[in-house]
Amino acid sequence: MIKKVFAAVALFAVSATFVSCGEDAVPKPKAFLRLDYPVEDYVLYTGKCPFTFAFNSQAIISNKGNCNFTLQYPRMKATIYLTYKPVEGNLEMLLRDAQKLTYEHVIKADAIQELPFVNDMQNVYGMFYQVGGDAATNAQFYATDSTRHFLTGSMYFYARPNYDSLMPAASYIKDDMRNLMETLKWR
Repeated sequence: MIKKVFAAVALFAVSATFVSCGEDAVPKPKAFLRLDYPVEDYVLYTGKCPFTFAFNSQAIISNKGNCNFTLQYPRMKATIYLTYKPVEGNLEMLLRDAQKLTYEHVIKADAIQELPFVNDMQNVYGMFYQVGGDAATNAQFYATDSTRHFLTGSMYFYARPNYDSLMPAASYIKDDMRNLMETLKWR
């Protein structure tokens, strides 16, 4: 009988050892929402304005008159606003206004990174601004040929600024804005 009790206890101890030999339960780390966006497919705008550019086919383009455009991204609840102005001896004022518009966000921005843009072949010069933090815009740019044309662009979301939440969409649209600058051609 003692042998049977001893065998039962031994069997129980061995079984308990195998059952309890798993990994310790650890809480799962916080994760980010995975957002998949379509691969960029760019189309060329060739309307009546004194410039052309390539834009993402996912965006809905609207000409608001005087060669001012909106590129709407309905899935991301975002819009790029493009504003064209002819240079008529007022280049310094146009540059100052574009820079002022960007630096008005310094109150909420963690950082504003200036990235100069030069395309000598197409005579396009400008600045691309990446705005970090919970500012109303995450990216802005201006482009000019310094003599006749001046174009500004800024990105806005239809949501409360929260950089962590908007970062994937903002990054996607920033790439589209850079592509727009890189493909910009004056006529």
